[in-house]
Amino acid sequence: MVRQRIDGAVAFLLHAYPFSETSLIVEVFSREHGRLALLARGARRPRSALRGVLLAFQPLELGWFGNGEVKTLAKAEWLGGNPFLKGKGLLLGYYLNELLLKLLPREDAHAALYDAYAAALQALSTGATEMLAAAELRRFEKALLAELGYGMTLERDAEGGAVQEAGQYQYQIERGAVRVEQDERGGSGFAMSGKTLLDMAANDYGDPRTLAESKQLMRQLLAHYLGGQSLQTRRVFIELQDV
Repeated sequence: MVRQRIDGAVAFLLHAYPFSETSLIVEVFSREHGRLALLARGARRPRSALRGVLLAFQPLELGWFGNGEVKTLAKAEWLGGNPFLKGKGLLLGYYLNELLLKLLPREDAHAALYDAYAAALQALSTGATEMLAAAELRRFEKALLAELGYGMTLERDAEGGAVQEAGQYQYQIERGAVRVEQDERGGSGFAMSGKTLLDMAANDYGDPRTLAESKQLMRQLLAHYLGGQSLQTRRVFIELQDV
């Protein structure tokens, strides 16, 4: 079998863990090749050139070879350009990475999702306000679900009618937006405004109510698709009294 070799792939490091005394397994997200596991031989050695290159939340250029589930890293170069994440931005970056690790299949390219991830990191790294950072997270979560085949219908309700800005809706995972009247609210879902749904369709999170309701909706949807898997970063948010 011919050993496949890839060179010049742009990627981000999602996670790394030890493999033997001197090596690492690194999980990366590549624009053209999706999520991959790579064996970084010797990366744990004190003088390894990889120690200062395999940085999370920084654009990398990678090369690898192999045909198995875990490829072998052949080359890594830091491309620079992004300020390093710090404070809450760092924790939010880990949240993005955890979603990708838990939901994204390996070796399935998602260029649009890669771009959404890069945009979110850029916003977090440049000291975006809390509101702008939250908006980028919602855009990323929405792109993630769409790329996984769970895209939301936001401009039409479950009956096929146009969502009304002044209306109130519950979003049901198997059906979509279901209009509810004042005395029908409650049950298994929370009521959100039609404006929120339309704003989400347009990726417009400038309205504080849209931002709050979209956060609640995305939490509900992600919990469903995670299938009971807990998010460590979510627990940290709760401990820090996430706002």
